[in-house]
Amino acid sequence: MAAALTLLCMCCQAAGAPVATSNGNGLASTNAADVDNKLCASSLDQGCQDYNLPVNDWAHSSLSVVVLGASGDLAKKKIFPALFALYYEGLLPPNVQFFGYARTKMTDVAFREMIAGTLTCRVNSRERCLEAQETFLQRCFYQAGSYDQQQGFISLNTRMSGQEASMPRANRIFFLSIPPNVFLDATGNAADCASSRTGWTRVIVEKPFGRDSDSSKELAEGLGRHLSEEQIYRIDHYLGKELIENLTVLRFSNSVFEPLWSRQHIRNVQVIFSENFGTEGRGGYFDRYGIIRDVIQNHLLQILALFAMEQPVSLDAEDIRSEKVKVLRSMKVVSAEDVVVGQYRAKGNLPAYLDDSTVPVGSLTETFAAVAMFIDNARWDGVPFLLKAGKALHKRYAEIRVQFRHVPGNLYRSKQGSNLDAHTNELVIRIQPKEAIYLKINNKVPGLGLRLDTSRLDLQYQSAFASNDLPDAYERLLLDVVNGDKRLFIRADELEAAWNLYTPLLHALEKNKVAPELYPYGSRGPVGAHYLAAKYGVRWGDLNEDDDE
Repeated sequence: MAAALTLLCMCCQAAGAPVATSNGNGLASTNAADVDNKLCASSLDQGCQDYNLPVNDWAHSSLSVVVLGASGDLAKKKIFPALFALYYEGLLPPNVQFFGYARTKMTDVAFREMIAGTLTCRVNSRERCLEAQETFLQRCFYQAGSYDQQQGFISLNTRMSGQEASMPRANRIFFLSIPPNVFLDATGNAADCASSRTGWTRVIVEKPFGRDSDSSKELAEGLGRHLSEEQIYRIDHYLGKELIENLTVLRFSNSVFEPLWSRQHIRNVQVIFSENFGTEGRGGYFDRYGIIRDVIQNHLLQILALFAMEQPVSLDAEDIRSEKVKVLRSMKVVSAEDVVVGQYRAKGNLPAYLDDSTVPVGSLTETFAAVAMFIDNARWDGVPFLLKAGKALHKRYAEIRVQFRHVPGNLYRSKQGSNLDAHTNELVIRIQPKEAIYLKINNKVPGLGLRLDTSRLDLQYQSAFASNDLPDAYERLLLDVVNGDKRLFIRADELEAAWNLYTPLLHALEKNKVAPELYPYGSRGPVGAHYLAAKYGVRWGDLNEDDDE
């Protein structure tokens, strides 16, 4: 988070403006005399230049952050806690205010009471936490209104203008934490009635970005009638996680990895997402999408694109996103033969998916899917990329596993037994929980004689960076929107390319009414996933995960 603070500091300092900094007690300081000039020394003056970010003159500008759907779970559990964390750490400009907007009628006081219980000072320095919460809450306001009528947004604009009156420029961020069926109405009314007339306006759109290529295109065109592509920030919170942010650093700044990052050395790549809970009364929403749309087509495919892309010419957002698009356009469209779908059934006291009262009777929606994908380019030709995601599995975790090829003419093959897969070199990037990066290698067991075993070169984030606080993904992404940094957000053509890969499969599953393979709640998923991996000579690496703790 210190790097993020430096980035905001330098973007403001470039304009010769005083910036929001920590004044030692975690509160935002607006006094230019409080700015630590050493923090903005030339050795750190690379953030804005490296990322080619726009300059914000916060000495003469205000910032209003509007959360549409402010009474919902996402807003209460993630968005407002993330905004408070940024405010508490002095990462937001001094003239900032926060607005909630929803259909629920509520006063400012009731709104503040609603979100107060979700605010925590999880950063290392916790001095004056309660005071910081109080000052944050005093900057929070609420406006009730419909998403499909302009009057509520006109009233919202009036209230924002009143708070922004002391500054000549007003910048505004709208976060759409609302159901997809009201995206376009809300966006149109916000753009037409509540856009800033003196500064910039940016709109954060949460997934789902449609259900297939056609609905995604319809959404994109609807947004485009009111906003430019530059104003739209399509958020995938998984891209804000620390280990995903580190993925390109790991590859492109370490000469030991880049030469190995190709089909000559990598046998397969696995991206795995596992949840140990089911829909738990929220199946009505999930049933409309399923695990492929909800997780694989966005979270896991985005990770794959970042992993497999060529080195961009710079760290500029458009250069990075252009390389991701090239990967997606090089991929084969997913066929039904390369997919296994499953649905969890009851086990003991643990309910089946169909036991959820919000799920339609006889639903065929998949709660588990395993997919084999391939990239048709010179670097990755023939390498299977296996994606796996599921609910109600045995454990909660997400990771990337890179399995390297066996050593040709291995001198020690006789010491490794017949199962060479047990001795595969494997790079594991654990995204959550217990963030870690480790490499499995073969080495000699100390002692007389010659016996080989598999060991780990291990980087555990909790121990290696004990003094560093890992920010929540929404903190990173919200700060990126403030700074105009779009590296971790999805571009329109990127979204189109992703949907083109999965739309034929999704339509085929629905048209043919493919019955998902049942698997017990709390298991590792359907057996068919293992047959899919075996089809390409792969064994799922997470089968040995208990040994990897």
